[in-house]
Amino acid sequence: MNDVSFASLLTPEGHALLDEVRGTEPAQELAVATRLRRTHPAELVSAALGQARLRQRAAAKFGAEDAERMFFTPNGVEQSTRTTVATHRAERLRALGVRSVADLCSGIGGDAIALARAGIRVLAVDRDPAAAAAARANADALGLSGLIEVREADVTEVDTAPYDAVFVDPARRGGRAGGRIFDPEAYSPPLSWAVGAALKAPLAALKIAPGIPHETVPAEAEAEWISDGGDVKEAVLWFGTEPGLVRATLLPGPRVLRGRGLPDPAVRPVGRYLYEPDGAVIRAHLVAEAADELDGGLLDETIAYITADSLRPTPYATAYEITDRLPFNVKKLKALLRERGVGVLTVKKRGSAVEPEELRRKVRPQGPHAATVFLTRVAGAPTMLLGHPATRPRGTPPDTT
Repeated sequence: MNDVSFASLLTPEGHALLDEVRGTEPAQELAVATRLRRTHPAELVSAALGQARLRQRAAAKFGAEDAERMFFTPNGVEQSTRTTVATHRAERLRALGVRSVADLCSGIGGDAIALARAGIRVLAVDRDPAAAAAARANADALGLSGLIEVREADVTEVDTAPYDAVFVDPARRGGRAGGRIFDPEAYSPPLSWAVGAALKAPLAALKIAPGIPHETVPAEAEAEWISDGGDVKEAVLWFGTEPGLVRATLLPGPRVLRGRGLPDPAVRPVGRYLYEPDGAVIRAHLVAEAADELDGGLLDETIAYITADSLRPTPYATAYEITDRLPFNVKKLKALLRERGVGVLTVKKRGSAVEPEELRRKVRPQGPHAATVFLTRVAGAPTMLLGHPATRPRGTPPDTT
């Protein structure tokens, strides 16, 4: 989509056309385009249909109500922060007393919108003309233009001194295929530049990939890993808060598990319950803290499964009651599933090369019951653990952490 076609979407004709193509299914696009080109410029029709597709994709991140009013670029949909995560970060900045933020590499404005809705004044900066235009249009569409100033510029040339805090979201996709970039120094701008910019500010947050090695986290930073609905979404390096702290934040909530520097849990025999820690807990290397809350240990020193004898409520892990343990043996598992009448089999694995779909094909589960099988190692030995999601014992109070 070029600048002319995007600008045309912001006209009354463009807005009317966007309303008309809303919800168009892919199979209908050709017929709809053919009909609309009789009364509208072909370029405008193509732009409207393209924007409708992007809005449908964006609904998962921004919610249907906002997505239907916003404007997107393909990269903007892919790289934008999910609204729940952006809102969490904005609320934390507000609670820290921040009233103005320089949002560098702002893209189409997802984080700027969350910051503005938290009452924070935002300078949103991006060097991509299409992204900057979309961010400006989004601020207008959502009634936030009074709090969001959009600037098309190189972030390395922006003076952030007048702002209470800096937020940087470096581009982590590139190359011909637009694939993910795993080397932080290949980010745009590089992580080292972003850290330098953060250290100059009273308070700063840098959004990074959740797979960043812990050893690359600067000593001056607090590191936070965030999951939403059990899916790890991102990591954030905070400057000006608690240097050296590691935390896992689970949304909705938020539920926050803080690192206490505990040693790795001991390996112990399989207990009645297996706990699968949330991905943010694992990424943050806080399995020991979760195990300590559960009075549990590890199945294997290299596997992030916690085992315990009692069922305790926790927001940081999902509990399963283990009914059977057997050495890795597909035939024995198939016989056991047939005996139990298991037709719905959930396969989870850690420390196993077997693919879940491959195992399902081999055991061919049939029957009215459901079960979960864990393919893992117990004290180094390949093992299958069969069980089901645990239920809270009667009389146990609900978790209010």
